[in-house]
Amino acid sequence: MKKAVKTQLFASKAPLEWAVIANGQLSTAQIPIDSEGKVVAGGIEAQARQTMENFKHTIEAAELTMADVTQVLIYVTARDYLAPFNKVYAEYFEPPYPNRAAIIVAGLAREEMLCEVVAYAAVPQ
Repeated sequence: MKKAVKTQLFASKAPLEWAVIANGQLSTAQIPIDSEGKVVAGGIEAQARQTMENFKHTIEAAELTMADVTQVLIYVTARDYLAPFNKVYAEYFEPPYPNRAAIIVAGLAREEMLCEVVAYAAVPQ
């Protein structure tokens, strides 16, 4: 049985939860939106920071820590965005780091979005 994680993030009108827990695992996807649901301005670094802050908030709302994160999938819309995203990303984790993949995509759900993160975390049982 899955359980939604209650967060203080913008309540999307789309049929989604910001995170769910099932079978001892948290699953989440995060985007660079603010508390009003608007994509933040300021380029890839600002969007990476907002995405990671939303991610960290969600992990903490689930009563977990970033150390519980086991895998992260990073999506960016240009190869040049990986280095600035990595710079921000590195501020949120310590060794041992989660398993990770970085994917360059043609676009994301909102045209102005430059990045998105999908992640999984172990939930103690």
